[in-house]
Amino acid sequence: MPKPVLLTVDDDPEVLRAIERDLRSRYSNRYRVMRANSGSAALDTLRELKARNNPVALLLADQRMPQMDGVGFLSEAMEMHPLAKRALLTAYADTSAAIDAINEARVHYYLMKPWDPPEEKLFPALDDLLHDWTATFRPPYEGIRVLGTRWSTRSYELRDFLARNQVPYQWIDVELSQSDPEVRSLVASLGPEAETLPLILFPDGARLAEPPLPAVADKIGLRTHTQTSFYDLAIVGGGPAGLAAAVYGASEGLHTVMIEREAPGGQAGLSSRIENYLGFPSGLSGNDLARRAVAQARRFGVEILAPQEAVGIRAEGPYRFLKLADGFEISCHALLLAMGVQWRTLDIPGIERLQGAGVYYGGGTSEALACKGETVYIIGGANSAGQAAMHFSKFAEKVVMLVRGISLASTMSHYLIEQIEKTSNIEVWPHASVIAVHGESRLSEITIQCSPSGETKELPATSLFIFIGAQPRTEWLGDLIQRDDRGFILSGPDLLIGGKKPQSWTLDRDPGLLETNVPGIFVVGDVRHGSVKRVASGVGEGAVVVQFIHQYLAKVQ
Repeated sequence: MPKPVLLTVDDDPEVLRAIERDLRSRYSNRYRVMRANSGSAALDTLRELKARNNPVALLLADQRMPQMDGVGFLSEAMEMHPLAKRALLTAYADTSAAIDAINEARVHYYLMKPWDPPEEKLFPALDDLLHDWTATFRPPYEGIRVLGTRWSTRSYELRDFLARNQVPYQWIDVELSQSDPEVRSLVASLGPEAETLPLILFPDGARLAEPPLPAVADKIGLRTHTQTSFYDLAIVGGGPAGLAAAVYGASEGLHTVMIEREAPGGQAGLSSRIENYLGFPSGLSGNDLARRAVAQARRFGVEILAPQEAVGIRAEGPYRFLKLADGFEISCHALLLAMGVQWRTLDIPGIERLQGAGVYYGGGTSEALACKGETVYIIGGANSAGQAAMHFSKFAEKVVMLVRGISLASTMSHYLIEQIEKTSNIEVWPHASVIAVHGESRLSEITIQCSPSGETKELPATSLFIFIGAQPRTEWLGDLIQRDDRGFILSGPDLLIGGKKPQSWTLDRDPGLLETNVPGIFVVGDVRHGSVKRVASGVGEGAVVVQFIHQYLAKVQ
């Protein structure tokens, strides 16, 4: 934490130097001494300190200054830094100003000029003030702060991006500025800057207003550009399958790059709790799993590009090429497709307009605290929906699961069903579908239909989380890679139609178990046709495929 600030203000250069000298001689080991030659200059300094979240311990201002006197300065400064101790320097004849200061600026002390010797006339009073300040001081948050509004789609995207990339941040809802003095003083200190939201404040004083995610990634140190143009193994997708392949590939000597369009962890990274993953009897969150796997991959030298997106693919001789969204192209000997799947969207009136403003796809762990005391609606009956329901039940007053089927038995693991049944504030409504959402700038109401009777009803709602299955996003592969009619990638025996190899296959042997119709291009995880949609199976495929990649590389090199 930076040293708390002692700020002294005087328009007389000699007096200003003298008071600064005395303050430094006594307090520089514990405090940062700053000075300003006018009230307006001092207020500018305080605004910058507020934006950086630097604590201010003491304000010491001269009364007789042009444009803005000491009482006026301290009155305005109090709005920005209400916890700072305030002291006024006055001449002997300014006792009336001292009285005004006590009444208007609520100063804690006033000092007479001259203050020589400081050991008798300055330090005892300031020591007492600083002792009181230290007794109640709580160190401020030192990391990234995000200002925005809860119902802003851009604010949600930014919070979700930071959370999924394991970047700690403090969320500040500016709509609370009327009820929270600290938020109000921060917004006031930023002035017109606070009108362009979302706004990110960094500890070094830098600020980004309405930032695109790549700009945020560059600022926080995420790598989005490759270090070289050729790799032994390139992996598209950073979910459990891709991360496992990256760890095993790099640990066995392959120069490996992993490209992830959002954040490492994939859909599993959004899971609030995974309780049936082998080796973790108490369970772990998807975020924890992703964090551990990323650390492991980096320890073995995996180059992780996130957020970055592969937008094109081609094969030329023994090389496989990937075109990235930034226009750069990389080549590799072996390419692994591990993109996972994306949440299937709900096609009902109003849904697109309210996405990120009360309507969310996936776990929405960054929204859980905001739902305190509210009713949360969850669409879906699979494990991901059940995990989310258990997570939200810790914060929301009530969680309602809307399930199209008769029960959860056919779609959810037994252990989760038991937990949901034992949680008093979770309700499961079978035969229920959401057929419309309503609201202008935020979700305010949903329309639910009961499938047997066709009866509909409107319910007030602020948060709707959707888990209705997933679909692959493989259009960017073009005609090079064979897929089924839903877009899942075919591999191994699924490519042999009537015992015949694909036309694009150029080798004497059949395609390997996890190999696509193009030699040297492999597929693992949820994006593979016929895969088991479980975290453990994805990790297993990612580990196994590296052995097939080694066998392939041994014959092409």
